[in-house]
Amino acid sequence: MKKGIILKALSGFYYVEDLQSKEMIQCRSRGLFRKKKITPLVGDTVHFLVEPDGNGYVMEILPRKNELVRPPIANVDLALVVFSVKEPDFNVKLLDRFLAVIEANQIKPVIVLTKMDLLSDEEQTLIAPTIQYYREIGYEVIKTSSKQQLGVHLIEDFIENRIVVICGQSGVGKSSLLNAIDQTLNLQVNEISKALGRGKHTTRHVELHKLGQGLIADTPGFSSLDLDQLEPNDLSECFVEFYERSNHCKFRGCLHENEPRCAVKEAVDTGGILPTRYENYLQFLTEIKSRKPKY
Repeated sequence: MKKGIILKALSGFYYVEDLQSKEMIQCRSRGLFRKKKITPLVGDTVHFLVEPDGNGYVMEILPRKNELVRPPIANVDLALVVFSVKEPDFNVKLLDRFLAVIEANQIKPVIVLTKMDLLSDEEQTLIAPTIQYYREIGYEVIKTSSKQQLGVHLIEDFIENRIVVICGQSGVGKSSLLNAIDQTLNLQVNEISKALGRGKHTTRHVELHKLGQGLIADTPGFSSLDLDQLEPNDLSECFVEFYERSNHCKFRGCLHENEPRCAVKEAVDTGGILPTRYENYLQFLTEIKSRKPKY
């Protein structure tokens, strides 16, 4: 059997790139998958057969390291979390929401700030402490300007040999950023822009496009994320600086809400945790707690 990666899924067919020959093979999945209610996903590494008539069949799905429900994609290595610093203004609450969901899926996030050229010197000074905070808690933060080619080469290094999804607000410059990385994308960039844009293309398929030495997901439906996969006890693990301090809380399973001798609340009071991060955490926690139970 041959080994490949699914780059596109459309109308019951799976388009598999042979990892050795780099040839694209149109495949169907084995009937056994349907009986077991297993669905091959874009990003899956698979074993497949090609019959003498040229038809391909996915025979085995190799173990996944992660999978997303929306968009349906597997084995994601990296999420580029793209936010503009202006037009639209930097939205810290939405950033924390994306980071929480990405952390829950055990995907490495890289924060990409676009349109840095639009900030005045005074505005750059004001946003600098927030940027520094996210770096101090362990996140890579790349400041970019597609017009000035600022930071583009750094993103290329992160994409290399990885499966990458891109997410963020509408209008933050995702398509311009991708085009700055690889100007040969052209129509692919337009497709990605539409799929990641204003929610009008929710029925589009998911596809992996080659970008530099990596693969980037054309991912409809990844512009907004909910917290429906998280339980209250899971949330603090998705806030990396909370999780690090939770062992010092008085109570095991502390939700860092109203409990006494909470190390997280103490860190907020002493300046070790950014107040906006804690406020956003409490809002997300309330949202999760008020969610209707699943039946």
